[in-house]
Amino acid sequence: MVKTIRIGTRDSELALWQAKTVEKKLKDLGYTTQIIAVKSEGDIILDKPLYELGITGIFTKTLDIAMINGQVDIAVHSMKDVPTALPTGIVQAAVLERANILDILVHNGNTDFLQSVATIATGSLRRQAQWWNKYPKHTVVDLRGNVNTRMQKLKDNDWNGAIFAAAGLERINLKPENYIDLDWMIPAPAQGAMVVVAMANDNFTIDAVSQLNDIETEICTHIERQFLKTLEGGCTAPIGAIAKYNEDEDTIEFKGVLLSIDGKQKLEIQRNVPISEWKKLGFHSAQEILNNGGTELMAAIKKQLKK
Repeated sequence: MVKTIRIGTRDSELALWQAKTVEKKLKDLGYTTQIIAVKSEGDIILDKPLYELGITGIFTKTLDIAMINGQVDIAVHSMKDVPTALPTGIVQAAVLERANILDILVHNGNTDFLQSVATIATGSLRRQAQWWNKYPKHTVVDLRGNVNTRMQKLKDNDWNGAIFAAAGLERINLKPENYIDLDWMIPAPAQGAMVVVAMANDNFTIDAVSQLNDIETEICTHIERQFLKTLEGGCTAPIGAIAKYNEDEDTIEFKGVLLSIDGKQKLEIQRNVPISEWKKLGFHSAQEILNNGGTELMAAIKKQLKK
């Protein structure tokens, strides 16, 4: 009997697009697949507390549980939403070739507000802090929900604009005419990349999925997530990181940033190293930031977020 690889997905348009993309790639390789929409975590009871299994990701929790329970074999995620430590028994099986890494500002056709006062919407501490660092007089309001919900909220409110990851909008053809590439904003670690996770003991599935891996994206996202993990220690902070491979010179160009929540403090690092030094690049870059005011800044952020 041929094993069917069951792909777990949440029911948002973007989640389904990601699942279908992986399904097509696996089918092209000759595998049999099935997409299974998984209900939210409230519907599923585990015999162990979530924290014991190391399940922390707000966006990935539902599918983690479904995998551990044996309902699905793999899950596909926007890699920037995946916690740096995967749950016990779950492994990274493939990172797909990266799409657009940029953040974009979607606006209503008029950008005069960039020179004056404005209200900008985002649910991300990283985007908020970098925006305030550049535009300290602007108001930033919270914006949550999936991509479609957030686009609708932007239409329904009188905000001047909202910040999105370009990749998410491009994947489901929602990118409007009126937008600005925020090429000055350092993206979230692994932004624009999709990751496929599987159970560590499922050799058949891991062998299948590993054929979808893009080595360049895997290395760059590893560096960015290592930077994040070294700085954070499990706390959500305004952190951006981007690593790029320079083929001509066989080097990795890395940029990382840590900001205070109000955007007033900004600690940046830029490194350009030979490709042979990639494994610890994220770690060393984070250490440099921690040693130059980052430790105190992280402590202040943790204190502020606990309130």
